[in-house]
Order: sequence, then C-alpha cells, then structure tokens
Amino acid sequence: MTTAATYRLTLPGAMLRRGFWLYVWEVKVAGEPEPWLYVGRTGDNSSPNASAPYTRMGQHLGSLENQSALRKHLVGKGLTLEECTFHLISHGPIHPEVERPANIEERKSRHAELMDLHRPLRDEVGAYERDLAVALDVAGYRVLNTVKWKPVGDPARWQEVLKAFSEHFPKLGRAV
Repeated sequence: MTTAATYRLTLPGAMLRRGFWLYVWEVKVAGEPEPWLYVGRTGDNSSPNASAPYTRMGQHLGSLENQSALRKHLVGKGLTLEECTFHLISHGPIHPEVERPANIEERKSRHAELMDLHRPLRDEVGAYERDLAVALDVAGYRVLNTVKWKPVGDPARWQEVLKAFSEHFPKLGRAV
C-alpha cells in the first residue's frame, strides 16, 4: 500500500497561451549530481497547431506513443519517473499560433492554407530548438535528446533565446 502525500504545483497562467514556444525539461534524479535536460518546442509538424507548454507537459509524461518523448528517454536510461523531480522552463510564445478556426470543417478545408502560414514559424522555432540542444550540450549539460532540423533561424532572435535560457542554465552565458 502506498502512503498518501500532498504536493503543490504552481503554474503561471501565461503557460496556457498557445503559440510557438521553446522549453527545457530539467529532470533531477536522486543521487545524481547533475540533472538531465530535454529540449523541445511547440508547433506541430503535421498540423497548423501550436499548443501551450502546459499541454506538452502532460503529453511528455503521458503514455501515448507519439507524444511521450521525454518519458521514453528517461525509461530508456532505466529511470523511474516517480522518483524524479521535474522542472519545466518555457520561453515564448516566440510567435502566436496561426489562425485556428473553431469549426472543424473549416479547419479541414483550410488545412493547406493554414500549413503554409504555420511552416515558416515552425521551421524557425525548430532551428532554435536544435541550436539550444547543441548549446546546452556544448556548455556541459547532460542533454537527453538530439534535435535534427535543417532550417535556420534569425540570428538576432537566437541571441534573445540564448540569453533567456542562460538565466536558468548559467553555463550557457559563455555563449551569449
């Protein structure tokens, strides 16, 4: 029988805003001196949707095969999720989500048009996701995932992203 306990999670309301966000999961494991990091972004590859970091938070720790990348990485390392402490550091939205018609039929009929608006934003933020994962790794952090992405982002905006995350990951400050 398990012992009941009480926990508190604080969630800033702004993390409910849909759009193109970057985030880093910091996973602390008891007995390990350094946390594991997982770098991600919002902004789907297959639809013109860009969810909130809060939404991705639950998906990453859930059990759906195509949404639980963080869980897979941790389990692959032999870690038990219930014994970890999770911190989610989010930056954004870098861009708002493209128009999202309320009517499902309109979403379907305008899918190609909405994807044309979505893709450039997704590609830009995907470049920052890749660059952030590389920068954290080069700075000496333990990064769980490798982000494979070809497009490039805006150098000035990348510096803003790097500066924002260096506040939480001080070794990144050397790259700013």
